[in-house]
Amino acid sequence: MDSLTRRRFITRGMAATAGTLLSSVLIKGAPEETSSITAINQEASDEHFWKLVKSQFPVDEGLLYFNNGSLGPSPEYVIDKTEKYRRMLDGFPSKYMWGGWDDEKESVRKRVAEYFSAGSDEIALIHNTTEGMNLFAHSFDLKAGDEIILADHEHITGTATYQYFCEKKGVKIVRPVLPILPGSPEEITEIYRKAITPRTRLISMVHMTNTNGMILPVRDVSEMARMKGIITCVDGAQTAGMFRINLEELGCDCYAASGHKWLFGPKGTGVLYARRSVISQLEPLLLARNFREKEIRMFEDYNTRNLPDILGLGAAIDYNNMLGQEKKESRIYDLKHYLRDKIGNNPSFIFKTPMDDRLSAGIQVVEVSGKDTNRAKDFLFEEYGIDTRPMTSHNLNALRISLSVFNTKEDIDLLCDALTRFASI
Repeated sequence: MDSLTRRRFITRGMAATAGTLLSSVLIKGAPEETSSITAINQEASDEHFWKLVKSQFPVDEGLLYFNNGSLGPSPEYVIDKTEKYRRMLDGFPSKYMWGGWDDEKESVRKRVAEYFSAGSDEIALIHNTTEGMNLFAHSFDLKAGDEIILADHEHITGTATYQYFCEKKGVKIVRPVLPILPGSPEEITEIYRKAITPRTRLISMVHMTNTNGMILPVRDVSEMARMKGIITCVDGAQTAGMFRINLEELGCDCYAASGHKWLFGPKGTGVLYARRSVISQLEPLLLARNFREKEIRMFEDYNTRNLPDILGLGAAIDYNNMLGQEKKESRIYDLKHYLRDKIGNNPSFIFKTPMDDRLSAGIQVVEVSGKDTNRAKDFLFEEYGIDTRPMTSHNLNALRISLSVFNTKEDIDLLCDALTRFASI
């Protein structure tokens, strides 16, 4: 076992030992059912605290997980709550599936709405971002000659849905090209401004690109679009839970997000937001008993649902509130700067994510100069148990490093040491 590998196991062993302490802090006195948890009074800069937080995520022994942008783990608190609901459901299936948890489900909706600063009548509890993007593309009565703006960094589900539902109607999809390293948010806003024509009906945009972690100026684009009567739909898969999101201030008409990334919720849970003024324009993808009611709940009415996971999403919101969103956001930005400071001046590494905090946060994409990114990914995992995501689109040839609260600065030290070794081979 080399020094880096030995150091990794020692670090994880210390965190596991300390984890018992945090477990008692997090769970002791917590409500038996899904209600709010009081945030822990701890400084965001306290590294010992964040090691304890890390111990609450059951990531495999020896694995350093920097791939939260693909799929995030849930903490033990959320896992335990979800499993409890699953056992309750199987104890009396018909009771809890059809009516027994109505109040609990509405409580989850309310807590999600409060978390995103929206009205509970503007929030539907869906399966994931893809479902929301399908619903948006399916709606708004778009016709031949209308135009939709989808920039070139949209996720595949943000393009395939519009291609399927809209292109066959004769709707034109406009694909402006975004710079990899823009100098300012205004530069991006101007690209959208130039793409707008009198025929533009809708702008669909990611809040953060999954390609290189670039934050797009949703608020500015939404304000510009509203002045022209254009609908804005946002893919928030990569940002929900990473930093504070106030949907009222963000100004978009529709927003879809997944619960399985920085929200730490059960897999297969998601959030759909629609401004009250546009709900009547949305068309459901599936129909059940409430199809005549033009209100937000009709978009989650599938008759039989995995309700334990929905209630588990409520537990995830509680967990995030317990940590404190400002504290969580501060930590993620702190890790971002720590990573960039560690290797940013090394000519072997080229960051392909903007440095400006207005333009990036918990996803950083870095190229190992002259090296194939798939080889880099394999080397990190096989030699050090480090999981990252190789990104090859848009000529990136870079590793996507997703930073979250279960990553410590020691983890980043190990990552940077491993990257430096690979660069020297």
